[in-house]
Amino acid sequence: MLFSSTKGYHVPFPLLASATLLAVSLTTSHAQGTSTTPPAAMSAELQAAKTALAKYSDPLAAVRDGYFSTLACIDFPKGATDGPIAYPPGAMGIHFLNPGNVGPALDPAKPQVLLYEQVGDKLVLTAAEWFMPVQAAGGTAPAIFGQTLAGPMDGHEPIMPPTLRHYDLHVWFWKNNPRGMFTSTNSAVKCPPGGTYTVAIGEHHH
Repeated sequence: MLFSSTKGYHVPFPLLASATLLAVSLTTSHAQGTSTTPPAAMSAELQAAKTALAKYSDPLAAVRDGYFSTLACIDFPKGATDGPIAYPPGAMGIHFLNPGNVGPALDPAKPQVLLYEQVGDKLVLTAAEWFMPVQAAGGTAPAIFGQTLAGPMDGHEPIMPPTLRHYDLHVWFWKNNPRGMFTSTNSAVKCPPGGTYTVAIGEHHH
């Protein structure tokens, strides 16, 4: 299934409305993550982005703004490598994608992906991800917040086809990442062990 952004870039994702509704049904109330990163440790630009995106502590607000749940909780229990990209042991959680934000420019207030952790019957906002397909990047690795996005890398199955090569940057605004706020995986994030929608990715990720 193809989702097209308003900028004309086609992003193939197996996202169904039913999947979105199922994931969002995990919570009907606001679920705000708790950051242990002191605000002073963040640049003014990062702090402004965190403040602007705080409304997505309610995943229903994210859906209203065009984000769709990819349903799976992505876990790297033993870490993994994908060519030059290293994923330390930890999880990413559940990705909510906004195809309308995908294009050749990155906006601090419009991440392409929001990340949630399932905690009991709630989805708790943990991070935002800036994402750009290789075809939109024009041959140069994009940057935001003074950070160059990692990549290019293959798409992460099962939430995207491996042929969707891209760059990305995770920013753990709302849940402290022991390895740093820009590290792709977070050892403090947990996916339900053996859960129906938990996807554990092995040592070599392709």
